[in-house]
This record gives sequence, C-alpha cells and structure tokens, in this order.
Amino acid sequence: MNSIEVRNLVKKYSGFRLDVSFSVPAGFVCGFIGRNGAGKTTTLKSLLGMTVPDSGEITILGKPVSDESVKADLGVLFDQPYYQEDWTAYDIERVLKPYYERWDSECWSEFLDRFKLNPRLKFKDYSRGMKMKLGISSALAHDAKLLLLDEPTGGLDPVVREEILDILREYMLDETRSIFFSTHITADLEKIADRIVFISDGKIVFNDYKDTLTESFALVRGGGYDELRSVNKLGGLPKNVITEKPSLDDIVVYFERGNVK
Repeated sequence: MNSIEVRNLVKKYSGFRLDVSFSVPAGFVCGFIGRNGAGKTTTLKSLLGMTVPDSGEITILGKPVSDESVKADLGVLFDQPYYQEDWTAYDIERVLKPYYERWDSECWSEFLDRFKLNPRLKFKDYSRGMKMKLGISSALAHDAKLLLLDEPTGGLDPVVREEILDILREYMLDETRSIFFSTHITADLEKIADRIVFISDGKIVFNDYKDTLTESFALVRGGGYDELRSVNKLGGLPKNVITEKPSLDDIVVYFERGNVK
C-alpha cells in the first residue's frame, strides 16, 4: 500500500505550472527536496486540501484527499506552528483534543516533559526551538499514521534538530507509519530518509531510494570539469579528473545549475 499517491496533479499560476505524479510507499521516510519555488509547498498544500488543483488525483492512506476521515490519521507540521500567540500548552490541547478520537493526553504530557516545555507558558514566549517541539508533540499525540512535515528543522540549532530526528526515528519503529518530509537541510535527510522525491521547476526529477539517487551520479572535477555526471557516462575521462560520490545537496545544486551530463 502507498501512503501517498499523486496522479497527474496540475496546478497553474501565472508564470508557473506544477505537473507531478509520485507515490510514497507505507513504512518509509520520504524526503521532498528542491529549491525555493520548485513547487514543494504547493504540492504539500494540495496533499492537505489547502489548495485546489486544476486537475489530477490525490490519495492519502488509501482515501481521496477530500475524505474528511483522512485528517484523523495525519500529523502535520509546517515551518512555523500556527497557534494563537496567547495560548498555553493547556489551551492547545483543549482546542485540538475534540478533533482527534485517538488523542492521548498522557502521550502529550510525556512529550511536554521530555522537551522541558512549561505548559503554562504562552506560545508567544517560546523560542523557535520550543515552538517546533510543541508542534511535533501535537502532531504525534493522536496516533497519526502519516506525518507531513514542511521544513520542521529549519532555523534550529543542531542539538534541537537531532532531538526532533530522534523523535521521528522512534515514530518509525512502527513499520506501518510513514513520513513525507520537505526540507532544505538535506543533511537531515541523509540521516533519516529512505526515499527521495526531487522536484525541479514544477516537475518530478527523481522518485526512488535515496541510495539509488546518490549512487547514480558522480561529481566530476578537475581538468576543466565541474559537473554532475551519470555513472554510466564516466568512461573516457582524463586521468587528472577526480570523481566523487555526491551528497543530496550536490545533486540539487548541479541540477538547478543545469550542469548535469
């Protein structure tokens, strides 16, 4: 079963056209990468029903995205949790709990304790790191089957980022769960992602295992060369040329430069 299926999704704006198809198998952490303006946010908003596509089909956990029952199985976190500035953690639970039949108050409290979040402190008085920890706590407190995360570790220090990644690793111990994770910090995906969906200029360039992507290309440098090249096209290079395995960052940068052979 696929946690996410997107078929021929089209959304047109002035000067931009999103036209994508991809799937995310259940039980995997899937990184969603691409430069700003490539179509990541539009795709995520379409998955959440926040943007109405011009055409195409989206299935979440085997149900149409329009099915209201899907929301109970989703945990969602954007780069900035959207809570009222004067709410405390107590207020947030009071508001969210009625929407989720499986809301677990004990689990919520355990996350607050684990992250050392004062439940009486107003949201506006939390640091960015504390706000993201609160957001991930609410996303995980109702036994979600799929997490949709948009830049959840952006702007955080390395210690807090690693804390959040640890939580996500624990979440994935249940092999029926899945994560779709959009980020510019590809180092985080190097640590946690199984698969990668790479979007460029509104189209999917790659959708497969992370290791397949990084092993399909090589960085070629020296002797006048500075490019990303398919490993099938490495023959005949001069001896003074160095080849290296690329990182996810390298692949995004060279694709966006159009410097790929």
